[in-house]
Amino acid sequence: MLLGKETTAILPATRNKEKSQDRDTLTAVWRIIDVNSCPYHYNFHLHTTCSDGQLTPEALMEQAITIGLKGLAITDHHTIKGFERAKQWIEKAATLYPPQLLPQIWTGVEITADLNGTSIHLLGYAFNPQDDNMRDYLTGETPQGESAKAENVINSIHLAGGLAILAHPFRYRRRGEELILEAYRLGIDGIEAYYAYGNPNPWLPSPTETSLALLLAKEYNLYTTCGTDTHGSNILVRL
Repeated sequence: MLLGKETTAILPATRNKEKSQDRDTLTAVWRIIDVNSCPYHYNFHLHTTCSDGQLTPEALMEQAITIGLKGLAITDHHTIKGFERAKQWIEKAATLYPPQLLPQIWTGVEITADLNGTSIHLLGYAFNPQDDNMRDYLTGETPQGESAKAENVINSIHLAGGLAILAHPFRYRRRGEELILEAYRLGIDGIEAYYAYGNPNPWLPSPTETSLALLLAKEYNLYTTCGTDTHGSNILVRL
């Protein structure tokens, strides 16, 4: 299913809300995410110079408009500084661009967590960055001790009104199937199903891992997301 009229119709419905924390619109988009969604329609995994990426948030947003992204999330490691700068850029750009050219941006962050002895990455979306529950995860530093436990990270994101996603579930030392099940038992909301594990250029979700992720997401009733995990100078690829 190609993204088109269905997706376009979703975004304008919540203009009077804090759009960056709008879970309803975000989950509505996730329900129609497919293999064609990323990187030209949506991208929910992007890094900037505010953590370990090469693009400034402003340059990233300029690329997003150039390629016609409808929605995105900047997921810098343990910080929302990139999101904040991107949001400021969009607010200024609103006077220069037609509204339909400006993508929706959600709050986002990537957090290193411990899942039963395995170091994983959890993506948080649409949370309130001012909520005290997120304080330990937005310092720019990897959380330690109890704060680093996956169940505590997931719970904190939820308490801040957000959604928690297991990033690239097949990149870890343990089998993705095991990690997805364990994350599901802890209350994870979804998994990053469409991900390019071999860093191809052009970007393309890895067929084997994607198929398995979709099967497991259906079994556990999880949302599926997509993202290039950009760390380089081009948001259409990872590096």
